[in-house]
Amino acid sequence: MMPSRNNVTTGIPSSKVKYSKLSSTDEGYIDLQFKKTPPKIPYKAIALAIVLFMIGTFLIVIGALLLAGYITKGGADRAIPVLIIGILVFLPGFYHLRIAYYASKGYKGYSYDDIPDFDD
Repeated sequence: MMPSRNNVTTGIPSSKVKYSKLSSTDEGYIDLQFKKTPPKIPYKAIALAIVLFMIGTFLIVIGALLLAGYITKGGADRAIPVLIIGILVFLPGFYHLRIAYYASKGYKGYSYDDIPDFDD
């Protein structure tokens, strides 16, 4: 008696595997391979973008008030660095928040995949 053949990779006996003939008109493609999975929303990256946006906005306002003279501590020598740091913190926060907003609204060309995520 001959031993039964098993599928080496899965261990399933070949008598239990069901095969079906492919249609000659589908060219080997199935609809499932073109279906997009729903995007994973990067909550941590969006939270970081919100924090950067808020800190940058705060520093820009403080720098503008220092430059205008409403806050008399320091002057222009302290206002310029505060403005530069505020702009450098504000820009990435605003950019990623904009992408997240447009992706949530479903605008064409915007996706949550464009926001870098923390791979935990």
